[in-house]
Amino acid sequence: MSRFSSSRKAWLVHYHELVKTWTRRSSNSFDGEDVAHDAIAGMLEQEGARISNPKAYLHRSAANSLIQRQKREQPALTIPLQDLTEQDHPTVSGAEEAAYCGQLSEALLAALDELPPVCQQVFSYHRLEGWTVPEIASHLGLSVSSVEKYLTRSMRHLQLKLQQFSS
Repeated sequence: MSRFSSSRKAWLVHYHELVKTWTRRSSNSFDGEDVAHDAIAGMLEQEGARISNPKAYLHRSAANSLIQRQKREQPALTIPLQDLTEQDHPTVSGAEEAAYCGQLSEALLAALDELPPVCQQVFSYHRLEGWTVPEIASHLGLSVSSVEKYLTRSMRHLQLKLQQFSS
């Protein structure tokens, strides 16, 4: 029997139970199915590894995936600048720091201009406005997965373009 067929049987035996359990535990049925499929895909990608307890592996992997999804969907705690008191506003003390901030701002704007408009919108809503991924998806009429991909693409692009400013 090939390794693929034994791996396939290992997850296939637990498939319906896994989907049922994680659909019940998640906020909606689609999240439950997604985490179940992600767990199965992760198990099948473990080419050389022997998984001694496929059921436990699948359930633990699904639980971890669901936790990560829920963390991503929680809004980041941000306070708009206009709500800060005057002494809490960020300040720049010298000319060198002011020049550095100016260069960083220009580089950020240039890097954002290189992105497609939808990536710019997703980045702005998420990082500047503090919206959650589901809120952005609903507002733009996109799937949550698409918004996550646009956000990831934006962050990778900005990280690459702004490397020179990291300390």
